[in-house]
Amino acid sequence: MSGFKNFILKGNLIEIATGLIMALAFAAVVTTFTAWLTGLMPPSASSYFSTEEQSFGAFLNAVISFLIMGAVVYFFIVMPYTKAKERFFPSEAEGTPADVALLEEIRDLLAARGGTV
Repeated sequence: MSGFKNFILKGNLIEIATGLIMALAFAAVVTTFTAWLTGLMPPSASSYFSTEEQSFGAFLNAVISFLIMGAVVYFFIVMPYTKAKERFFPSEAEGTPADVALLEEIRDLLAARGGTV
C-alpha cells in the first residue's frame, strides 16, 4: 500500500492528469472561438470553413465552462493533493543541500591538509 501511495503522491501523475483535464477543457474554448470567428467572416470566405453559424453565446458558454472546470479541478484535486503531499512527504528544510554540504566539507578538508582547491 505504501508503494501505491508513493506512486500517487511522489510522481507527477496528478500534475499530468490535471494538465490534461485543463487542456481538453481549453480545447473547447479554442474550438468555439475559431468557429465564432469563422461566422464573422464574409459569406464567400465563411462558406469554405463552416456551413453552420456559430454565435458568441457558444463561445461564452465554453469560457464559463472552462472557468467552472478550472475551479472544480483546483478545489477538488489540486488543493487536497497539495495538502496530502505536504503531510506525507514534507519538503526538506531550506539551506544547503546535503550533497553540496558534503562537497564543501571535502573542499575544506583538502584546503586544511595543504592541498590545492
